[in-house]
Amino acid sequence: MEGAPTFIPAGSPIEQLAADLGPNGLPYALPIHPNLVHLTIGLFVIAIAFDIAGALYPVEKRVFRFLALPVTRGGFHDVGWYNLLACAIATFFTVAAGFFEMLLAVPLPGVTSTIGLQSMETMLWHGVGGVVILLVIVAMTVWRGYQRFVWRKDMGRQVQWLYLLVGLGLFLVIGLHGTLGAELAGEFGVHVTADQLLAAGADLKQALP
Repeated sequence: MEGAPTFIPAGSPIEQLAADLGPNGLPYALPIHPNLVHLTIGLFVIAIAFDIAGALYPVEKRVFRFLALPVTRGGFHDVGWYNLLACAIATFFTVAAGFFEMLLAVPLPGVTSTIGLQSMETMLWHGVGGVVILLVIVAMTVWRGYQRFVWRKDMGRQVQWLYLLVGLGLFLVIGLHGTLGAELAGEFGVHVTADQLLAAGADLKQALP
């Protein structure tokens, strides 16, 4: 209709952020997701390791006494429980930061990973895998809570052997999943400042301090 106002759609959220993005494609200097990933891994490893120590306490007790270490079985399980609880909470932020940074990702073109995946496939598998691992960690936290407060609250060994086996299995899954994240940075240059500058044809001696 003549004289009707012309509708001009606003830019996408990513386009609106473009002016605030640095050479690494992020509105801040260092990626947050990789740091939170290591926090998640550290908390989970400590949780399972201390629960294993608590489960094997009768075998280790003489060693602790010989070393004059004032440790108790309940103390090991306390560390296991609180670290797993912290891990479950932290992993929500880990996954959220991962998806935010993945939305801003600009992989280097024409690159195939060492396992034969393209950048979009790698990001898709990494994103889906992160959500699955989050759900497993939350499920394990609920499982661990029932063991602590209901099923085994009056027992010395607070955790089931099956729980520990699942935890050890998740170690392997997290390691394989982390490989995809490492490929996004190391091979596809996602949020790696130097790789992105080189791809843009910049002189690193001038672009980087």
